Amino acid sequence: MKKIVVICLAVLGCISCAQSQKNMDQTIYQFKVEDISGETFDMSSLKGKKVLIVNTASECGLTPQYEQLEEVYKSYKDDNFVIIGFPANNFGAQEPGSNEQIAQFCKANYGVTFPMMSKISVKGDDMHPLYQFLTQKSKNGFEDSEVEWNFQKYLINEKGELVDVVSPRTLPNDKQIISWIEE
Repeated sequence: MKKIVVICLAVLGCISCAQSQKNMDQTIYQFKVEDISGETFDMSSLKGKKVLIVNTASECGLTPQYEQLEEVYKSYKDDNFVIIGFPANNFGAQEPGSNEQIAQFCKANYGVTFPMMSKISVKGDDMHPLYQFLTQKSKNGFEDSEVEWNFQKYLINEKGELVDVVSPRTLPNDKQIISWIEE
């Protein structure tokens, strides 16, 4: 009987270790999201690229960051780098529009050409699974974080792993972000 108990405990321990390792091996590549046009966007298509993920809003004091985001995207898009924007209405109802209205706003006001996704929730009970990954160390293996406000930036390496969380107030063309892109 003791042998059976020991074997069962060993098996359970292995399963627990495997589950922990599985959580540590998660990347953004496991997610499929919807782009702003309603098409499926497979995050695994970003393998080998550095990715800046940012939650956006059209009626925020930080909205002018779209301009710097676009400049950074244009400067580095040919260097295995991409920016992915996720409109969200979680802060002060500053993204009230439909996907169509958001797309028109971004194009007309800032000439946005980087990929924009459909509006999602980046916090709360209805938080999108990608943002659950980005904000929970148990899922991303890096750190716990909270989306503080619109235009928080998540830096993802070429392996799809979260490597940094950047404050909403830090501009997209800040030395910290540019150095990371160029390294």
